[in-house]
Amino acid sequence: MRRVWITRASPGAEATAGRLRALGWDPVVAPILATRILTVSVDLAGVGALAFTSGAGVRAFAHLTDRRDLPVFTVGAATAAATREAGFAKVQSADGDVGALGRLISESRRTFSGVLLHAGALEPAGDLAGELQRSGVPARALPVYETMPAQLSAGFLAGLVSIDAVLVHSPRAGRRLAEILDGVAAPHLSAYGISAEALAALEGIDIGPTIAATLPNEDALLSLLADPPT
Repeated sequence: MRRVWITRASPGAEATAGRLRALGWDPVVAPILATRILTVSVDLAGVGALAFTSGAGVRAFAHLTDRRDLPVFTVGAATAAATREAGFAKVQSADGDVGALGRLISESRRTFSGVLLHAGALEPAGDLAGELQRSGVPARALPVYETMPAQLSAGFLAGLVSIDAVLVHSPRAGRRLAEILDGVAAPHLSAYGISAEALAALEGIDIGPTIAATLPNEDALLSLLADPPT
């Protein structure tokens, strides 16, 4: 059975592992990033809707406040599922990237009043609130978690020869993976990315082919592994 390295943080890593087992892969969970909930006050005065671009943002927000009555816009299906699991009932998914999410919110502007609050990372991949403001939608960002590098053991890196593929779920993860593999020869290791941007930092790294999903979501990413090579 072919082995695939799941680099994303828990608890998402375990969910991905279950899906990969169903596809005939042997998943190896070894996160290269970790998240920490920030100690912040959540002020929802004047807020008419929420936006989430990651499950980590959902979990952090849900930890910081009990409010679940506001309508929610999410970047994709996995984040929408996390939002519903957290207790939100009114959820719409853009099923795309941050740009698609911004367009969905702009098109839905009349369905909510007040400010759109994006609860996300301390260092977000994009500027959703800024883009919405420029398109005429009142919006602000609230950092609710931060992402930090996770350390891997020397034993794990020595065992890379037994792993056939690696999944890259974000540009931040791609940059961290490039740091880890810099100077490590792993031409047998194929990298599958959720987008071309997620794989950009791996250019020049001594690994096998890099393959990007056609859509920036995990369904499209895992479809690349639906027929594992023999």
